[in-house]
Amino acid sequence: MNALFPFHATTRGINVHVAVTFLPEQSEPDRGRWFWAYHIRIENDGDQPIQLLTRHWIITDGRGTQHRVDGDGVVGEQPVVQPGKSYDYVSGCPLNTPTGSMRGHYHMIGVSGETFDIAIPHFALIAPAVAE
Repeated sequence: MNALFPFHATTRGINVHVAVTFLPEQSEPDRGRWFWAYHIRIENDGDQPIQLLTRHWIITDGRGTQHRVDGDGVVGEQPVVQPGKSYDYVSGCPLNTPTGSMRGHYHMIGVSGETFDIAIPHFALIAPAVAE
């Protein structure tokens, strides 16, 4: 387990690590808005380059309402991750509740043209005042 990235999933030798930070400066609890940043590291422990094509997220708020988010790439990129290398990005998630969670997968392609999904670990979104 990596202390910097407490959430982790491995699929086909590809590790996805996630760290979450609550952003009080971008949150407005009195207006029903809480905001988190999440840092993702994709590590390719396989022996072939891979490319991230699309993302699929299921975001669940504290009431159990699910929102699905699908799109090309991540943060405007469709990165290629070479064997033994990693790719990092940071994005954000607003919710209308002080708690929630995220999970999902990335759709990848290998050099052979084979496509496959890799898991993004399930991780919690918890505003600090709620955790106490």
